[in-house]
Amino acid sequence: MTLTYLAALVLIAASLSILMAGAWVFQQRTGNSGWVDTIWTFSLGLVGAGAALWPIAGAAPNARQWLVAALVAIWSLRLGIHIAIRTAGISDDPRYASFAKEWGLNAPRRMFIFLQNQALGTIPLVFAIFVAARFPSDALRPQDFVGALILFIGIAGEALADAQLKRFREDPANKGRVCDAGLWRWSRHPNYFFEWFGWLAYPVIGLSVDYPWGLATLLAPIFMYWILVHVTGIPPLEEQMLRSRGERYRDYQLRTSRFFPLPPQA
Repeated sequence: MTLTYLAALVLIAASLSILMAGAWVFQQRTGNSGWVDTIWTFSLGLVGAGAALWPIAGAAPNARQWLVAALVAIWSLRLGIHIAIRTAGISDDPRYASFAKEWGLNAPRRMFIFLQNQALGTIPLVFAIFVAARFPSDALRPQDFVGALILFIGIAGEALADAQLKRFREDPANKGRVCDAGLWRWSRHPNYFFEWFGWLAYPVIGLSVDYPWGLATLLAPIFMYWILVHVTGIPPLEEQMLRSRGERYRDYQLRTSRFFPLPPQA
């Protein structure tokens, strides 16, 4: 069994590396780094669904494998389409554009390395999906449905936050202002919070005292939190917002929770 899990890790890593190399080629040709996040989302969904359906002892995928594959596919399609629509309406992503400006002439090489690091950081997410799908029981259990519910709550919450932000930005009266309506009044990044929340589904499905490998499912929420809060999510986005909104965003930071939804400060 250990060899199967190690083989899965190698295949997952190789697949993600190749797909993110393709994202780099596409970004270099189009000049729009926004497509990087689109390709990453679809890549995670594709490799994740494939990992979930990896045969167990040569048998056809069971109900849990199909459930986990469907969950990651639904997540990927919703988020990937949303990012693709957003990217089609811009010339470049401000976060990555800022990186490119900082990197100067080394930007193409640094972007390639950055995206390979992103592929590396995605391995724990896909491996958590793989492990959850291989829980040693063919029959679905109550926690499988609870896990699915958690993922759908995450998707719904993120979609609601995205819709509220889109509606705010489309109102000409809000030009130059900071969105603090709806979920954005409770968190500066409610879309990121619900994105992270959805990844709790896999530990719920895969954790069990009778399944030691299930501990690996904890990698999903841990790494997603790290990516969103400390790497490619909040830090570059807030730097960009401070440049574009200045004191308005600083005031927003003072009264609004950074990540977890909490009552706003007076």
